[in-house]
Amino acid sequence: MGGGRRRQRIRFSKLYNFSCFKSSFREEHSQIGKRGYSRIVYCNDPDNTEQVQLKYRGNYVSTTKYTAINFLPKSLFEQFRRVANVYFLIVACVSFSPLAPYTASSILAPLLAVIGATMAKEGIEDWRRRKQNIEVNNRKVLVYSKNHTFQETTWKKLRVGDLVKIRKNEYFPADLLLLSSSYEDGICYVETTNLDGETNLKVKHALEVTASLQEDSLQQFKAVIKCEDPNEDLYSFVGTLHYERQYPLSLQQILVRDSKLRNTDYIYGAVIFTGQDTKVMQNSVDPPSKRSRIERKMDKIVYVLFSILILVSSIGSFFFGVWTRNDLEDGKMKRWYLRPDDTTALFDPNRAPLAAFFHFLTGLMLYQYLIPISLYVSIEMVKVLQSIFINQDQQMYYDVTDKPARARTSNLNEELGQVDTILSDKTGTLTSNSMEFVKCSIAGTAYGRGVTEVERALAQRKGIGKGTELPEVDGTMVSRKPIKGFNFNDERIMDAQWVNEPHASEVQKFFRVLAICHTAIPDIDKETREISYEAESPDEAAFVIAARELGFEFFGRTQTGISLHELDHETGQKIDRSYQLLHVLEFSSARKRMSVIVKNLENQLLLLSKGADSVMFERLSSDGHGFVAATRDHIKQYSEAGLRTLVVAYRYLDQEEFKEWEGEFIEAQTSMSADRDALIDAAADMIERDLILLGATAVEDKLQKGVPECIDKLEKAGVKIWVLTGDKMETAINIGFACRLLRQDMKQIIITLDSPQIDDLEKQGDKEAIAKASTVSVMEQIREARSQVVTAKQRSVSSALIIDGRSLSFALDKNLEKSFLELAVNCASVICCRSTPKQKALVTRLVKMKTGKTTLAIGDGANDVGMLQEADIGVGISGVEGMQAVMASDYAIAQFRFLERLLLVHGHWCYRRLSMMICYFFYKNIAFGFTVFWYEAYTSFSGKPAYNDWYLACYNVFFTSLPVIALGVFDQDVSARLCLKYPLLYQEGARNILFSWTRIFGWMFNGLISSMIIFFLVTNSALTQAFQSDGQVVEFEVLGVLMYSCVIWTVNFQIALSINYFTWIQHFFIWGSIAIWYAFLVIYGSFSPLLSTTAFQVFVEACAPSLFFWLATFLVVVAALLPYFSFKAFQTQFHPKYHDVIQRRRSDGLESEDLSVDAKGGRQRLKDRLLERDL
Repeated sequence: MGGGRRRQRIRFSKLYNFSCFKSSFREEHSQIGKRGYSRIVYCNDPDNTEQVQLKYRGNYVSTTKYTAINFLPKSLFEQFRRVANVYFLIVACVSFSPLAPYTASSILAPLLAVIGATMAKEGIEDWRRRKQNIEVNNRKVLVYSKNHTFQETTWKKLRVGDLVKIRKNEYFPADLLLLSSSYEDGICYVETTNLDGETNLKVKHALEVTASLQEDSLQQFKAVIKCEDPNEDLYSFVGTLHYERQYPLSLQQILVRDSKLRNTDYIYGAVIFTGQDTKVMQNSVDPPSKRSRIERKMDKIVYVLFSILILVSSIGSFFFGVWTRNDLEDGKMKRWYLRPDDTTALFDPNRAPLAAFFHFLTGLMLYQYLIPISLYVSIEMVKVLQSIFINQDQQMYYDVTDKPARARTSNLNEELGQVDTILSDKTGTLTSNSMEFVKCSIAGTAYGRGVTEVERALAQRKGIGKGTELPEVDGTMVSRKPIKGFNFNDERIMDAQWVNEPHASEVQKFFRVLAICHTAIPDIDKETREISYEAESPDEAAFVIAARELGFEFFGRTQTGISLHELDHETGQKIDRSYQLLHVLEFSSARKRMSVIVKNLENQLLLLSKGADSVMFERLSSDGHGFVAATRDHIKQYSEAGLRTLVVAYRYLDQEEFKEWEGEFIEAQTSMSADRDALIDAAADMIERDLILLGATAVEDKLQKGVPECIDKLEKAGVKIWVLTGDKMETAINIGFACRLLRQDMKQIIITLDSPQIDDLEKQGDKEAIAKASTVSVMEQIREARSQVVTAKQRSVSSALIIDGRSLSFALDKNLEKSFLELAVNCASVICCRSTPKQKALVTRLVKMKTGKTTLAIGDGANDVGMLQEADIGVGISGVEGMQAVMASDYAIAQFRFLERLLLVHGHWCYRRLSMMICYFFYKNIAFGFTVFWYEAYTSFSGKPAYNDWYLACYNVFFTSLPVIALGVFDQDVSARLCLKYPLLYQEGARNILFSWTRIFGWMFNGLISSMIIFFLVTNSALTQAFQSDGQVVEFEVLGVLMYSCVIWTVNFQIALSINYFTWIQHFFIWGSIAIWYAFLVIYGSFSPLLSTTAFQVFVEACAPSLFFWLATFLVVVAALLPYFSFKAFQTQFHPKYHDVIQRRRSDGLESEDLSVDAKGGRQRLKDRLLERDL
């Protein structure tokens, strides 16, 4: 079987000249054979004796949490990590002893139901993961067999050392060493979306020594790979290939499992890492565990309830001990009918302390219903359903990219309603990261008539545009077909008019540089013949498109050349011109520039270059400064307009200079020393000198739609917004004004180290002196800024803090971080410019840890991952920078503007629902549990339960669980529209008004009052008058049913009073729960007395026919609800919360009026008044 026809296209190994393909021996290679670098792979010899002894893992992968063997013990361990479940387990065990007030089955049943439901959920989720594993492990792959042909097998059967053939659009089944491909020079294209979310293709390159291998030559191929041990680092690889001689291996030769082969017919590879040893599986760890504040507080409440449980058990045991001791007085039995003379230690007047202790243990079981057994599973269920509603919200669906909102975790839903500070990236988060060529400066002349969003904000800030119209884009541009990446309009150079410009030659050279100086690849549509470009960055694509639209169309690239359709400025005709491509000096973050060396048809050698102004101006020749001042001014204007700029320059090279330089450059390329990259950089720097300036480009990264409105709404909600960006200060400030983060009436406080004193020290190079002077400078600026903020507050003026990256590094020092944070939190807005990814994470951690308030970080790129993981909530933008941020986030949205709805609507609802749900849970359990306590006190603390065992067992599981779940999923205090209209409502969550200790204890007190009213009204009304026709009073069985019915009606009516938004589901659950109670009485009461015990026919024969039973139930329920109803009416009338105000306006028909009065006075007064009332 042949290997297939090899493709003869661009030899990228010749086109690129830096370290992207070449592997060299580095310092790490000296570690081969030592600890951490001990792996040995025998290529094409997986059965090698030495390799078999190493016992490498197979290629079977498993992402499941459980196995058939460990599911039961492991899942049980997970369940009993919760304190409440441990308590119920102990109670269940003790229930088999004589101490138990209930039968063991009635205690075990609800515990088994709750734990079984949770375990079933875990099992179903794990089974789904297992099905995915089975599908992956049984994918097919071609493996080189002993009979020297490729045979199909499954992924799970692959072994280390196997040779495999991967075809186009197939996934790599393991971590492979690339041996060769369908391209002659052994390159291949790889898509790594599954690894880092990036959709742009990566180029991998085989070693030259293996690049020629094909199927017919694999039989003779035997090699040994010595490399690093399995690890999670996706961005480095250290190893050597021993094949005839030793060759260094780098990441460029490694194909990682789960990435996909693209634009390449096939590759041959050797398996290095399999299964759990592969890099993608090494990275498959759980994200940082995050728990919401409500969840953490809930644990404390459970401890409070445990304390109450112990307290009431102690009270009961104390009085039980006292009365038991007093039963024997002077040898006479006071309560002789209890036969204390013939009893066990559980009731022995002679051993009263021991009896009291046993009663204490009985009490711990008797009052177990103070602890809500179904609380955790109910909350988990509610959060999952809330997440489904977030995922299905059509208002957060972005149809352009077909991406809905995604709740990647349900643990933090309520935390969305408590955010105090948002820390946001800029590029790709506030902006679209879709670059458009809008302006340029050529030969000192500015071109481009358009007005950017930032320029509009800048003009309004300076007072322009109120009486004077800002220039708009020419009407001719509006009629043009929109072109992605190109939003330029200037009649002077468009439509070939640039040939009439006085400096037409410079214009020609400028756009020629843009058309040639890049690494983009043209892709011509076979049907439409339209050309699109695959570029390394949106900026580069915008430059190539701009050159095309202005007469310099890049249409072809070969191994050694670039072809353009050019507009000749002398003849005005389109001609084809080819340029011989000699070298590409690629862009890097350290170099901040890119250059190409080409030879034109006139046999002239040209160096074409583009890069940042900070490195380009210093490389200009002495006679290339003709319009430097004008270009600098234009670059400053472009930066102020929020545009990203690059300087464009060129120079002619003579043959001798080029040959001399090329010799040194090739020598640096072929160097095997550890400082090879530094030698290449130095060689490139030698030729990139004496440049002639042509001009500068300006591309716009537009604000996303709705960003200013979203930020304005969040600010009205009381949320602070910090922007952490790598942009220049001028750009960041103007973007801040454009998105309304900064306002004209704000006091701007700028902290920067751009001062003459610091610059002088930097020139001297004394790092210690620089650090000392910088620390003192930042300290002084912070101190002065704090006094400015205080002064501004006294004048009711908001402040905005802007700090650059260098200053920030000193401000985050332990000695300064406290004063810096105090300054920052007192400012309405904060912008950190030139921030590194590490600084973003450190700032986020500082705000989270020191303020103790909820932080939310939002970003779209890999450089935002640390920030997202540090914050309480991480929100990823699924933009154009890949999916790294989304994969590290808790919630994913497609546009920044959706954050408004995520927080103000879903966040507010989820916070309110969970708060109400938990408070109600504790209320209903205290209301029920204390009726048991009052009854026991009424019966001399005898340890006798007031209710039938199965009444108790079903209370939390069947009769009161569904309404509270409906509350947690569906309730709305106000509609989504009103949540957005009145953003101040969000402060209820940010200030934790609805889940404060005052409110929690208030609900507990309400439960206590309800239990007292129910017990004492029932007993006093029922025990003193005839209940049956024969004149007998109620029996114990009837009393239990009557009291239990009053509890069921009261707690279900209580939730009905608490619900603001009724659906048929709420009605069905509330009234259905009450109906289920009576249905249970009928069905359970029909069983044999041996099973139903005190419930036997009690409802059908005794309660249902009695008018007193129904009348007493009605009156007791009304009386039990009256305290809450009175309190709620008083609060709503005289001390309303903000949602009460909105609800009243809505009911009065005044909702259409705008409560959001202007920020200068009325709105702030309304806010202060409501906050003083504690909302």
